[in-house]
Amino acid sequence: MPERPYLKLFRVPAGKKISLKDYNPGWRQSKEFEQLGKDELKSRAKAILEQDLAELAKAQELLYADDRHAVLIILQAMDAAGKDGTIKHVMSGINPQGCQVYSFKKPSSEELDHNFLWRCMKRLPERGRIGIFNRSYYEDVLVVKVHPELLEQSKLPAGKRDKTFWENRYEDINTFERHLVRNGTVILKFFLNVSKEEQKRRFLERLERPEKHWKFSAADLHERGFWNDYMRAYEDALSATSTDWAPWYIVPADHKWVTRTVVAAIVSTTICGLDLRYPQVSEAQRKELAEARKRLEKE
Repeated sequence: MPERPYLKLFRVPAGKKISLKDYNPGWRQSKEFEQLGKDELKSRAKAILEQDLAELAKAQELLYADDRHAVLIILQAMDAAGKDGTIKHVMSGINPQGCQVYSFKKPSSEELDHNFLWRCMKRLPERGRIGIFNRSYYEDVLVVKVHPELLEQSKLPAGKRDKTFWENRYEDINTFERHLVRNGTVILKFFLNVSKEEQKRRFLERLERPEKHWKFSAADLHERGFWNDYMRAYEDALSATSTDWAPWYIVPADHKWVTRTVVAAIVSTTICGLDLRYPQVSEAQRKELAEARKRLEKE
């Protein structure tokens, strides 16, 4: 598989404080990209996406046969950033039996009776499979941080909900993810970086087209009013939890074809880069296979 050095542009450096203002939500990510022009870049992106989807389909079969690794893909974003569409297109060519998708909404009373990681722990992919989280335990350092009153529902012991509280949550996440990686789970985390202007355009589109009315929620518009708070929460979370073992990627989301191409490239490149191999057949098994072939040929 060809090397994709440009993918490093989207990776959040471990241990570095980042500002989302430094990440363009549009398609321009380098001087080279700007010089190519949008049409040329879009054409190249389509070809790359088709290649990556084909590679991903083959890699998934090998991942399943190898049965030593699981792949966990986490998607986080503001509303209307394109999480559902990204899942649909990037996973379009793989065997559904080897992929599982979970969307996490408002926690249930049972989930609130456990720690904030519990409900996602139950949905982790087993070895040989790709698991996709549409939102995740990161909601508890994003939505809950923007709306700290939600902590009252969590039945936590008394204590300050200050900077140290959130730092401890980041530490819990990093430790949890390190445990998963040590046990064979590859973790890829994507923040789909949509601009406030593009979100407005997509909201208006949902309101103008009857077939998209079901996708619009007044709650989405309410949360838009906390845009700046969310950007700060994302900056804090991405800076604190992008690690060498479980990196974050900030993916431009104003153009859906860019989002899908970048995510597919990172996923396929990562899986193809694993030391995957088909199980070795023993001498006894070879003899059984040879005998089975003879029996079938005689029928």
